[in-house]
Amino acid sequence: MLRIVADEAGREDFALTLDEICREGAQRMLIVALLAEADAYVAAAGEERDERGHALVTRNGKARARQVVTSAGAIDVAAPRVNDRRVDEATGERSRFRSQILPPYVRRSPKVNEVLPLLYLHGMSSLDFVPALAEFFGTEAGLSAAVITRLTASWEAEQKAFAHRGLHDRDYVYVWADGIHVKVRLGEDRKLCLLVIVGVRADGTKELVACSDGYRESTASWAEVLQDLKHRGMRAPVLAVGDGALGFWGALDEGFTETRHQRDWVHKTANVLDCLPASVQPQAKRAIAEITNAENKAEAELAVDRFAAEFGAKWPKATSKILSDREALLAFYDFPAEHWGHLRTSNPIESTFATVRARTNVTKGPGSRQAGLAMAFKLLQAAEGRWRRVNAPELVALVRAGATFVNGKLVERSEDEDAA
Repeated sequence: MLRIVADEAGREDFALTLDEICREGAQRMLIVALLAEADAYVAAAGEERDERGHALVTRNGKARARQVVTSAGAIDVAAPRVNDRRVDEATGERSRFRSQILPPYVRRSPKVNEVLPLLYLHGMSSLDFVPALAEFFGTEAGLSAAVITRLTASWEAEQKAFAHRGLHDRDYVYVWADGIHVKVRLGEDRKLCLLVIVGVRADGTKELVACSDGYRESTASWAEVLQDLKHRGMRAPVLAVGDGALGFWGALDEGFTETRHQRDWVHKTANVLDCLPASVQPQAKRAIAEITNAENKAEAELAVDRFAAEFGAKWPKATSKILSDREALLAFYDFPAEHWGHLRTSNPIESTFATVRARTNVTKGPGSRQAGLAMAFKLLQAAEGRWRRVNAPELVALVRAGATFVNGKLVERSEDEDAA
């Protein structure tokens, strides 16, 4: 058996031409596919003839070569042309061959069209596209800032369509709510407050529910969001999780009265520690951990009492922050233990907000409120694909069905209760 053994110089030559080989292969495959598409179009109309017996659909050479930017690099393509002399009897218009593989005037592949705005979305400045990507794609064509701006303009239309979609076929059992403030560079309104809701469906998957703009995290702003969701068919969630400072809770009580409240322990812990001297904070953290990591609700209640006894006399403000929200802070103990880690905090939203802040820091804020809303929507939508389902997703449907959980465990109903 023969083997080719390349020396170091040969390896270097091969490495230098590897991209060229890929580009050449992509070019040949594209030409073959375009020719096959044109031949199939002509063959399908092979029996159609004019009064002199001549074919109405024939090949007609090639179009002028154009450069197309693909993920394999920039390649030159001369697409085959077709002469179609058939006329539509209804409209009187002449039929035209239009390639589905390489439509007229297209100079970038769909994948490149998708990746360019995503790179912009995740932090690359539009002015950096040419120096950063021209060498990779082998051309500067189609990489200008104006091109990126046109591509991202479609986000606003997508966001508007998302904001008007029907929710009758959706059922969100848990929801997290939070807001983020973004600076706006242009216009009179220099601040944008994004109001975001993420939900868990009955199959355990997390999904973006709402991404709306408001002037602040007020009850009125949240009420507008929730009323819109209800109008579009959203059912009341079983549990809502959020920061205690939100106007969300007042709006929730008006729109979905049956939904239970769960305060975010991460925000609550930070607020409590702000009321304590630095020397006491490590001790307070351990005391709070005993509450959030208790084996059951009864143990958590005792841990709250111990916290109040230990810190209440000297720092009543810190203690009141827990005691005033006691019921809402411990609500998660009435749900499956497998879900406790998800329900204690609003991390599903908070972690995603980091990418929103990173993008707006690069651009020094979006140019307008609508642009900022569209940008945040696309970031959240992109992050949605990475969200994992909640633990024990099969239990979410039981929560929606009204099953009883005590200290995280399912309580089986008796036959008498089922009959009733």
